[in-house]
Amino acid sequence: MSPAEHPDRLDHEKLRSALSGLTIGNHVVVLEETTSTNDVVAQLAPARTEGLVVFAERQTAGRGQYGRRWESLAHNGLWLSVLLRPRISVAESSKLTDLLAQTIAVTVAQVTGAAASIKQPNDVLLGGRKIAGVLVEMRVEANGGYCAIAGMGVNVNHGIDDFADELRATAGSIAMFVGRPVDRHAFAIALLRQLDAAYREFSESSATRATS
Repeated sequence: MSPAEHPDRLDHEKLRSALSGLTIGNHVVVLEETTSTNDVVAQLAPARTEGLVVFAERQTAGRGQYGRRWESLAHNGLWLSVLLRPRISVAESSKLTDLLAQTIAVTVAQVTGAAASIKQPNDVLLGGRKIAGVLVEMRVEANGGYCAIAGMGVNVNHGIDDFADELRATAGSIAMFVGRPVDRHAFAIALLRQLDAAYREFSESSATRATS
């Protein structure tokens, strides 16, 4: 079976249709493999509007906070980046990191009923194990403004044997905690819908502060 024929491969049309009318997900790209979804969004950003989402089934150079490598097992997790243009300064980028981590935790609760916690600055935990991480990178654009590339990695259907030996004491997945497989499409759609609502509120609040 080729990677493109994998039964649980993400379908960009299915995702885009479910996100119709939202800012987040107005354009969705699904790649079988890339270095990092943050890198792809950075390349596409000059020609794209806010809300572009890029998924990769596998990353060969996924990265987390402080340049740490992020393991991205194909067809088991969600590895994605979103293009944002918030009205904040680079120094305030940690606010976006908080927003994304909170969004993941809320989505876990919505989809599974499980209560996730956040370990600052950017980790999401279930049962004391890390199931997700966030990486926000700010880039200068041609007009002198900034865009934010909001990367998220979520361990969805991993088993303990899917993690490297050195991670097995601390890493986990949503499926490991709830004891059943999780529909990746349903989780991705719920995550992006929640992000759209949370980011809209965040943007309105930022605009109010900028004009006050």
